[in-house]
Amino acid sequence: MGRCVPACDRRAVLAGLGACLAAAPARARGPLVVASKSDTEGTLVGSMIALCLEDLGIPVQRRLGLGPTLIVRTALMSGDVDIYPEYTGNGAFFTGTEADPAWKRPDSAYAAAAAADRAKGLVWLGRAPANNTWLIAVRGSLARKEGLATMADFAEAVRRGLIRLAASTEFVESPAALPSFEAAYGFALPMDRIVSLPGGDTAVTARAAAQGISGVNAGMVYGTDGALGALDLVVMSDPKGAQIVYEVAPVIRADTLASHPRIRDTLDPVFARLDADTLRRLNARITVEGQVAEAVARTFLRDAGFIT
Repeated sequence: MGRCVPACDRRAVLAGLGACLAAAPARARGPLVVASKSDTEGTLVGSMIALCLEDLGIPVQRRLGLGPTLIVRTALMSGDVDIYPEYTGNGAFFTGTEADPAWKRPDSAYAAAAAADRAKGLVWLGRAPANNTWLIAVRGSLARKEGLATMADFAEAVRRGLIRLAASTEFVESPAALPSFEAAYGFALPMDRIVSLPGGDTAVTARAAAQGISGVNAGMVYGTDGALGALDLVVMSDPKGAQIVYEVAPVIRADTLASHPRIRDTLDPVFARLDADTLRRLNARITVEGQVAEAVARTFLRDAGFIT
């Protein structure tokens, strides 16, 4: 359940990667290489990309689950990979501009990521309207009893001493995570009300919140985690935009897109359909029900009329 790659991998400090690598020349003609990172959602949307390209009659080589951000991004830049799904917020780390408030708004985050990569011979296709950023989820029974729906509500619950949070050490200490929430919503969660874990696996923090392990009733999660509904957790919305926005989109080499221009028109409508509820539901079929990612992707695409 949850991401296979911890938060510290997805949000590794990647500033300088774009500067030290220039997009390599195109490979000799052959199957297009579709890659993804080693997480549930990456494999799911990577499978969607591969299936859509095959439906266009384009031969595909799958390298799904290739590795963490640094490995997959490097492979794209070197020309070993043609296309893979990436998150807009990681553009902040690719460019070393994570303090720029532009990354906390969906439109400006996407525009900034696309502009930075354009000079490197990479093209961002249409993004999914689903923010897979760090969020906090509260046990459903507590959220319903206290009327908790937003981080402002959460802040008030903290001030009343109602919250005990399970989160990774990174989430607790990184200025971009819990401290950013605290600054935006005017609260301070005491350390004795936090169960801090060394890893970044949201499957652990979500289950702790759902089951009340060590008195926990709230947990660090990602916005499109599949188990949220199954565990009866309520995600606190972030109306003030305290967190960097992470919307997933295919990133493709410009030379590949020039050779296969129909790819954009094929993939853009697919990703436009992937809102947060849809991604949570599809992720749950994999992490909760145990279905294979490509089978889930194929069923979604066929039912929506995107492939035959």
